[in-house]
Amino acid sequence: MQFHLQHFIKAIVLGVFVLFFLDLHLSGDIMKYINPKYQNISKLAAGIFIVLFFVQLFRIFQRKGKGHHHGCGPGCHHGHDHGNEQFNLSRLFSYSVMIFPIITGFAFEPATLNSTIASNKGSIFSQVNQKETSPLNETTLTDKENIDIYSSDHVPLVNNNYLSNEEYEKKLLLLENSETIQMQEDIFGTYYEELNEQPKDYVGRTIKMSGFVFKEDGVNSNQLVVSRFMITHCIADASILGLLAEFKEANSFKEDTWLEIEGVLDVTKYGEYEIPVIKATSWKVIDEPTEPYVYPVLTLADS
Repeated sequence: MQFHLQHFIKAIVLGVFVLFFLDLHLSGDIMKYINPKYQNISKLAAGIFIVLFFVQLFRIFQRKGKGHHHGCGPGCHHGHDHGNEQFNLSRLFSYSVMIFPIITGFAFEPATLNSTIASNKGSIFSQVNQKETSPLNETTLTDKENIDIYSSDHVPLVNNNYLSNEEYEKKLLLLENSETIQMQEDIFGTYYEELNEQPKDYVGRTIKMSGFVFKEDGVNSNQLVVSRFMITHCIADASILGLLAEFKEANSFKEDTWLEIEGVLDVTKYGEYEIPVIKATSWKVIDEPTEPYVYPVLTLADS
């Protein structure tokens, strides 16, 4: 039997990838990277890595002389990698590319998107009002996506972002008729868009929400933005959603502080735009939620 070093290295790399995927799913950290609706696809990828790992194990040891015979003499090169070729710079670079994400994945805790990322994405308020070019429009943040679910044991995903059509309509009625607007995670994006499209319709209504502090450029010292990130597919397409809040102590809160806030809705001007503003009546500092992101509403299609 002959030991093939490069097949052994490939098996190690695949095995560590399997461990990395398992760790993400068992710890729940996978939700810090993707929308929960893609969780099964991620599990499928982990399964493929497991299969490839076991295939690679059987290639580490092979009988001497076992291989391809093409009838060519010494020095003949036919383009196949038998796993026993010598290392060179090209191979070293290829292995480095594969190993780097594993090292960083295990070495660093997944970080929650914060105000630094939000500031890099530009003004929240101009994005809301420029519908044709806004990331809100490009990623269809609040469009309902019909999902055929026939299983009786269906379990809602993170933040309960699956709603039946009936539940969805009831929540829209609550927004229209309730004296207090609750910005809950499962309907956050839909309510956010409605408030920004017709801010005058909600003047005088009480609103309750939580989010992290973001200091939008151009806001006054007694103002801050209570924000959440919405993940449509993965963190690469994350969009910042935020409502302006106004109260005397706003300047004392640092960015990325999580607040639970209650107040009365009004309308103010931001440049040329009319936007909703929360005249805060109460607030408190809270811990960052286990699931800090919000997701588009997914409605269950009737079976």
